[in-house]
Amino acid sequence: MSGRITRIVAAIAMSAASVTGASFDHGYAAYAAVLSTHVGPLHVDYAALKAVRQTLDRVVDGFNTPDTHTERTWTRDQRMAFWINAYNVFTLRLIVDHYPIRSGWLTRQPRNSIRQIDGAWTERRWRAAGRTVRLDDIEHAILRPEFRDARIHFAVNCASVSCPPLSAEPYQPETLDRQLDAAARRYLGSREGLQVDHATLRVSSIFKWYGSDFVDAYAALVPGTRHVQERAILGVIVAHGPADAAALARTGTPRIDFLRYDWSLNDAPSSR
Repeated sequence: MSGRITRIVAAIAMSAASVTGASFDHGYAAYAAVLSTHVGPLHVDYAALKAVRQTLDRVVDGFNTPDTHTERTWTRDQRMAFWINAYNVFTLRLIVDHYPIRSGWLTRQPRNSIRQIDGAWTERRWRAAGRTVRLDDIEHAILRPEFRDARIHFAVNCASVSCPPLSAEPYQPETLDRQLDAAARRYLGSREGLQVDHATLRVSSIFKWYGSDFVDAYAALVPGTRHVQERAILGVIVAHGPADAAALARTGTPRIDFLRYDWSLNDAPSSR
């Protein structure tokens, strides 16, 4: 009898998890409404977003609707989209919680930056899929090691001018691959991501910090004897960069320099 009861309890638990998973909106309608209203091509209107704080709070809380078991049963693209969106919405909430950011004159520069928020990536904790996570946990313990797709670096947003811009639409499992390619093209098409200077390609410091993440998918696109991470950087440009930069990268010969990273808040100009 006890064995039968155990099986019934387990079945009920699995059924409840299934219902929870089915009820989660992988189209992210509520999050989409926030993005479409407050996110522009390069900036976020944090002042306006703070004015509708309760709406943002509901979106944040929604990421803890599924439990850990249910999230683990999702497809790869469902999980990947979920954690990219979670990272970005938690970052929005983090900024709103401290907005406007105006530090003292004796603090490190820039004064209006996510870097002025103590423990922004390493201490502030969030609830998602039944887990307590920090932003660093999402990026470095979930997204990078579990999915091993370097395009993640073009999708997660650190609320800074030099960061790949926040997408004005949520990442969704059905369109994830297309959206990640678009994010890569968008960033490499900007002066923050890539600049062509004669025979030199000046690229975002993201490629300096995370160059090894691009090796598996992109290094083979530019054969030669250069260091594998340099070939990977050139390969990303061949795959996703503007035509002139891609043509130069394809030769395998350009010098690679890294751009200074601007950590200033990606705030709407009217709010600065």
